[in-house]
Amino acid sequence: MPQTHRQITLAARPIGYPKVSDFQLISAPIPAPKAGEILVRTIYLSVDPYQRGRMRDAPSYARPAQIGEVLVGGVVGQVIATKGTEFREGDIVQGNLGWQEYALSDGSGLRKIDPTRAPISTALGVLGMPGMTAYFGLLEIGKPKSGETVVVSGAAGAVGSLVGQIAKNKGCRVVGIAGSDYKIDYVTNELGFDAAFNYKTVSNYSEKLKEMCPGGIDVYFDNVGGPITDAVFLNLNVKGRIAICGQISQYNLEKPEFGPRLLWQLIVKRARVEGFLVSEFADRYEEGLRQMAEWLKTGKVKYRETIVEGIENTPMAFIGMLKGENIGKQLVKISEL
Repeated sequence: MPQTHRQITLAARPIGYPKVSDFQLISAPIPAPKAGEILVRTIYLSVDPYQRGRMRDAPSYARPAQIGEVLVGGVVGQVIATKGTEFREGDIVQGNLGWQEYALSDGSGLRKIDPTRAPISTALGVLGMPGMTAYFGLLEIGKPKSGETVVVSGAAGAVGSLVGQIAKNKGCRVVGIAGSDYKIDYVTNELGFDAAFNYKTVSNYSEKLKEMCPGGIDVYFDNVGGPITDAVFLNLNVKGRIAICGQISQYNLEKPEFGPRLLWQLIVKRARVEGFLVSEFADRYEEGLRQMAEWLKTGKVKYRETIVEGIENTPMAFIGMLKGENIGKQLVKISEL
């Protein structure tokens, strides 16, 4: 085992879209576990939209990242040393261990991964936080019923692609919104969405939604915010539900975006909008993971991963994900199993 490893820290708070210079790749000694600790070698790192918010020095649901601090992020890795814990050397684990090649942990928040269940990378995607976000966000916040129309923005991403498939499994008609013709082809022809459109080639979102959802929208799963969400408000059915998962179109704005004030539509439609954090459902993760694993095994859920290699390429993978360059889950491969 080497004596040092590489970590990525926050070098500057991004203004607008992050730049590679906002991050720093440093070398640090590999720590030795003390009593009650384990040392984990990272195999895959996750980059996720929520991490952009943590790069701001502003109050939120999670503590902001500090300048010079290793960035927080999901990891799948292998235990290579343990001192008096429930974990054994060789165990595959998943947890928020940060953007680094090795990490110490006291085991808090870690879960063991069964590598025979599915590829271990899925613990950061379909069988991980994105999968649970899609599962509980749609079913518990959106509460879709068979025969209803569900619209999903960010439809080809890690969460949106799963939301649409879960909705189909529940008997819904599903319409996706994504940012390229290739993504539209993916969600309709491979994932089984009933319809989808490329928002980059459509000038009037409201009219397009009216065309694709002639019976109106019952459930909207919002990953992007902005003008697309405004257009959904105008096409909601009475008692419609909107689950606010993310607002990625707003994360990198240097100035607030002006838009129509449409909350009155909630009165007209007697509709409900609710934001959520997947952590609210942490005590039910096993339930969600069992169902997602069953759907995966039977082919009722498919997934795709976009993988780059090398910890030094993590900032570019993160920036590319924010710009929608990935399909499915964006991962960084750090080492071999």
